[in-house]
Amino acid sequence: MKKNPFQGTGIALVTPFTLSGEVDYPALARLVNHCISGGVEFLVALGTTGETATLTSEEKSRIQESILSATANRVPVVLGVGGNDTRAVCSTLEKGLLPGFSGVLSVSPYYNKPTQEGIYQHYKAVASSTDLPIILYNVPGRTGSNVTASTVLRLANDCANVVAMKEASGQMEQVMAIIQGAPEGFDVLSGDDNLTLPMLACGAQGVISVSGQAYPGLFSGMVREARANRMAEGRKAHYALFEFTQSLFAEGNPGGIKEALKQLGVCESTLRLPLWPISQSLESTIKTQMEALSRYA
Repeated sequence: MKKNPFQGTGIALVTPFTLSGEVDYPALARLVNHCISGGVEFLVALGTTGETATLTSEEKSRIQESILSATANRVPVVLGVGGNDTRAVCSTLEKGLLPGFSGVLSVSPYYNKPTQEGIYQHYKAVASSTDLPIILYNVPGRTGSNVTASTVLRLANDCANVVAMKEASGQMEQVMAIIQGAPEGFDVLSGDDNLTLPMLACGAQGVISVSGQAYPGLFSGMVREARANRMAEGRKAHYALFEFTQSLFAEGNPGGIKEALKQLGVCESTLRLPLWPISQSLESTIKTQMEALSRYA
């Protein structure tokens, strides 16, 4: 019987850069410790939030080593391994990941816009390439195609190591259809920070969060309260973070969260092109919102 080991609050880590644009490995270690000390349940390395598309192979390898070293087995670490070339994704997994990774987050193929059968066959091939548990990732706003509930449930039933879906479609009825039809041991994880509380209320079992790395204690506390059916307490944290989270994504991700982490002294807000720093007006808004949130830090 399958079991999803990734429940509660996971964090989609940013990749800190120095002011000159190099990977800032000491800041990456600070970020890992900041999140773990805040009580999160697992970390995700080299996802979209990590600006992975702009990293060299050598940087990716060293980032993996750095995150595993800083984590020191305190929480599970999931590695982002996705792409729009099925053979390349499978080849990466067949070669094996560094010891210490507990699972794989794999985004649905982007740009190609495959049919649902193509998406199913892609993930089936990916699942057969590793024994590690796999989290599917549906984010139509970035990939250009939606992974339907029927395709998710087909994969959940046919692939023993497909254990969860990170759902960022924003379609609550689709979320509920997956939760309702899921086999035992397969969970939905929120991929939209501000939809996390309602998704948990509907039966999701966690989140892979961006904004949670700014306030890991507050965010992971919200998730634990909601999972324990203490929704009134969960709502307090949800609404405390609500407008802040909206601001983080107002000019794209991860510009907003990097500015927040800069304000917290964790890392610089440097991005790599084609991403561009957030506007001064949004920077000011985020700073004001963080002053209000400082009592939760």
